[in-house]
Amino acid sequence: MNILDEDFAAGLLDQGEAPCLSLYQPTHRHHPDNKQDPIRFGNLVKQLEESLLQLVPKDEAKALLEPFRTLEDDRNFWNHALDGLAVLGAKGTFRVYRLQRPVAQLAVVADSFHTKPLIRILQSADRYHVLGLSRQEAKLFEGNRDALDEIELHEDVPRTLTDALGEELTEPHTTVASYGGKGSSQGSMHHGHGGKSEELDIDAERFFRVIDKGVLEHHSQPSGLPLILAALPEHHHMFHELSRNPSLVEESIDVNPDALASIDELRQRAWEVMEPRYLARLATLVEDFGSARANELGDDDLAQVAKAIVGGRVATLLIEARRQVPGRVDPETGSLDFGDLEHPEVDDLLDDLGMLALKMGGDVVVVPTERMPTETGVAAIYRY
Repeated sequence: MNILDEDFAAGLLDQGEAPCLSLYQPTHRHHPDNKQDPIRFGNLVKQLEESLLQLVPKDEAKALLEPFRTLEDDRNFWNHALDGLAVLGAKGTFRVYRLQRPVAQLAVVADSFHTKPLIRILQSADRYHVLGLSRQEAKLFEGNRDALDEIELHEDVPRTLTDALGEELTEPHTTVASYGGKGSSQGSMHHGHGGKSEELDIDAERFFRVIDKGVLEHHSQPSGLPLILAALPEHHHMFHELSRNPSLVEESIDVNPDALASIDELRQRAWEVMEPRYLARLATLVEDFGSARANELGDDDLAQVAKAIVGGRVATLLIEARRQVPGRVDPETGSLDFGDLEHPEVDDLLDDLGMLALKMGGDVVVVPTERMPTETGVAAIYRY
């Protein structure tokens, strides 16, 4: 399974060779609701095929659709669905993302990938990671207020102590000493330096350093998400002391995730850690916007915000979750065109503004409706 944060940070979502195929659908975690998911997926693939055949020869369309059809027939994949699915395909590119939030059903062929639903998920303010850690194994989870799921560690991040250290596991050191002098009947005595506990601590520290480095490089840096440690209390101090990950939060969960009755119990514990930070972050953003607007460095007028984004003036853009404003924005001038469009699910003005702000180097945060400081769906803080 592909890692959305890493692909986005690497710019892979912007690199598809036309024609680019984008498929989105809500999915279901459990039987019997998930039985219809592959059928709906197949119907969306047929829509892609119909659009493709208007643009390319049949053989080329067949090649582009082949990985989609392979996925459609993968029963194991459909038995492990989450709440949503995004599949992007082009020549030499095929990316599959299981999503923790439902997405609107969509199948579109265009000159570039349709990534707006993914941008909303990536910029949501309530996302976080949980690192489940023991002396022997590491697991990574991604969550939000409502869901938590184990995700695949990057291929360069070891899962177990053996994967990380291999044959370099610390062996007890011994020396041989002779007592009683030459010819003594006492013979030789073997002495170990460092007990079993000390050797285990050495290996645990080495393992934790490898995990810290891998998670930092391949998960925390691409995503920027807060990282919560979930481990036995005796491992907290060691990991926090050696960690170089600035995303690691001070509070930890004092249990190995494997010891919990369910993953939802881990989500509840993680959200107890995250919720105060989440609310504090939103409160700070709202306060910063209020101060900026009072000093004529903030605005919630869509037309003014659009022009400021195009001009590179927007440092932070807040977007209201679940709000849609049908329309188009000219990426060159920032002028807006409102109205009911032929494909409103493709052209949402707020998503377009968010994507433009990101391309111009601004920060974008998707904020729940009850925390949004404006009624227009946007709140922009200007650089100048």
